[in-house]
Amino acid sequence: MNENIKILVVEDDSDINNLLCKILSKQGYSVRGAFSGSEAKMCLEQYDFQLVLLDLMLPAISGEEIVSQIRKIKTMPIIVISAKLGQDTKIEVLKLGADDFISKPFDINEVLARVEAQLRRYMVFSNVAEKQSILRYKDLTLDLETVEVKVKGQKITLTAREFAILELMMSYPNKVFTKANLFEGVWKEEFLGDDNTVNVHISNLRSKLAKVAPDTEYIKTVWGIGFKMGE
Repeated sequence: MNENIKILVVEDDSDINNLLCKILSKQGYSVRGAFSGSEAKMCLEQYDFQLVLLDLMLPAISGEEIVSQIRKIKTMPIIVISAKLGQDTKIEVLKLGADDFISKPFDINEVLARVEAQLRRYMVFSNVAEKQSILRYKDLTLDLETVEVKVKGQKITLTAREFAILELMMSYPNKVFTKANLFEGVWKEEFLGDDNTVNVHISNLRSKLAKVAPDTEYIKTVWGIGFKMGE
């Protein structure tokens, strides 16, 4: 089963890279190692991966830049493994779009467990998004074919942007989306900084949902990072 899952290991220390590739291959994954940011970029452009394990301190292109570039085009999980231990570093890479952070020195079993957890979530929600034309969250439904959104069975009218934001977030209900993720995913343009556009659309979307269900939180603010579907 795992041989269909391709993992890219980006780590400039050859001993660590080889170790990670070895333990992941033993689990049946198809693994490729990259030893620099530029090599990782080339691999990502040429092949499809289901997960990336990424060091931050890389030659040529930094890990942070790789995270940012991946998030412009792909949604697969990114697990950062780094000796940079500062809380600010963790928050920054999560803001950029990484899904998890493991500190060096790492425990092999922890790495495997986190890889499995991220893949399980990614594969399940990828399949849901592909196979179902109707997305559901609590008593909220979004029909991709009729382009209708209903709250407690009551239809609400959304703009095209609001619909696209909701579709993206409902497709990956456990994922925290940064403003950059949402802007680039919906507007298909580069996010150039602290633009208030996303906040305005999220606010309008919340207001329309709250008119029907004022006591239910559908879109949650994750402080310092972005937004996700509410718990």
